[in-house]
Amino acid sequence: MSAALESGGLAVTETAFAASRGLFEQVATDLTSPDAAALTHSGLEDLLAARMREVTRQLFQDHLDLRAVRERRADPVVDAAGVERTRIERGRTRILSTVFGKVTATRIAYRATGSADLHLADAALNMPAGMHSHGLARLAATESARGSFAEAVERVNALTGAGIGHRQVQELAVAAAADIDAFYQALVPEPCTDATLLVLSTDGKGVVIRPEALREATAKAAAAKSGNKMATRLAPGEKNGRKRMATLGTVYDAEPAVRGVDDIIANPADPAKERRPGPKARSKWLCGSVNDTAEQVIAAVFDQAEARDPEHRRTWVVLVDGARHQLDLIRAEAAARRNVTVNIVIDIIHVLEYLIAVHGAG
Repeated sequence: MSAALESGGLAVTETAFAASRGLFEQVATDLTSPDAAALTHSGLEDLLAARMREVTRQLFQDHLDLRAVRERRADPVVDAAGVERTRIERGRTRILSTVFGKVTATRIAYRATGSADLHLADAALNMPAGMHSHGLARLAATESARGSFAEAVERVNALTGAGIGHRQVQELAVAAAADIDAFYQALVPEPCTDATLLVLSTDGKGVVIRPEALREATAKAAAAKSGNKMATRLAPGEKNGRKRMATLGTVYDAEPAVRGVDDIIANPADPAKERRPGPKARSKWLCGSVNDTAEQVIAAVFDQAEARDPEHRRTWVVLVDGARHQLDLIRAEAAARRNVTVNIVIDIIHVLEYLIAVHGAG
């Protein structure tokens, strides 16, 4: 912490952000140089992205330092178990990795023999349990949902310069999904009329599984295959017999939206024609599992749908990609177990793929 911050009083407030001001002024000065005048617009983008990220990180740090100077001892301090903290230790620090870079928070520790230290400033800042900020965790989870973890690591580091690793991104993504079941259990759908569509959808994704975690049937199929002596992963080019299908499901409400072909695919003869908007999903509920079977996940989807329309007064629409196994499970669940009529809509792209696979491109 700088000497100016340690001096206290009004001077502290006036000089608290001297470091970040200095960095900003240096950037402004550098932009007037002949070297900067020779930069292209993309070069300026790269320069400012790196330099202004550091300015922002320093602003964050300066603010934390100002909080540290202003923090005053609270008395008495009693924890949730009723233990009073009678001793303090000033200058206790912790590192926080943010979307701007790493900063250090300095605060008072409240201590008692045999009990973990308390830091009231951590509660005021809503500090995470680990080192990574909530903003960094949210970014890691968002990018992980868009593709592979390797791609998420690359994207997060490109946006933040945080230097976060593959394992950390995985852990942050898993932690972000920890409360998903409780979130959807607490979801209360908006009231709907009988004219509101009730939309269900399921999909599957093959996930490579370690041999000891394979289901019995898949394990037998894997054992029957020859030529692969690898114990922990597939041989090059091998795909069948070593995967488990992760099944995803969703239920949501949507008001009908009448559209024609030109509303979905722009007419080349009239590209400026205004297109009518499609249906909007409301009160979306999601589930997914690699442990439960496709039949169990589809049953959970129908459970959620029946909870919204127990008397089957609404129009049920099921969106699928046309996989035969899924269609059989959906029809069995709807007719045999629920006695409900469903309108099945199959993704046209997948239909074309199946037709080409069966009849050929010609």
